[in-house]
Amino acid sequence: QVQLVESGGGLVQPGGSLRLSCAASGTILSANAMGWYRQAPGKERELVAVITSGGATNYVDSVKGLFTISRDNAKNTVYLQMNSLKPEDTAVYYCNARYGAEHYWGQGIQVTVSS
Repeated sequence: QVQLVESGGGLVQPGGSLRLSCAASGTILSANAMGWYRQAPGKERELVAVITSGGATNYVDSVKGLFTISRDNAKNTVYLQMNSLKPEDTAVYYCNARYGAEHYWGQGIQVTVSS
């Protein structure tokens, strides 16, 4: 079992930045991929960004060039740097880890972009 704990969310004004962190209870070196998802009220959960064990990254089109996913294997932590935030980025953000066919989820953290 792997436990994931997100931190760094909160309220930010449009145009602002936040950095989310996801700390894993076990090593992330063996994870095939680590990702961030989000779910806004009344919408389905969507993949925001993913980083593979080899360091390859992929983003949903709406955040390309604005968000950056990274990982620190020594700290077993994955980050999501979010810049130029917009009200439509408001959602609960979830960390995800994939080990083979197994998926693990964090409890989610609220990000609210509002003036």
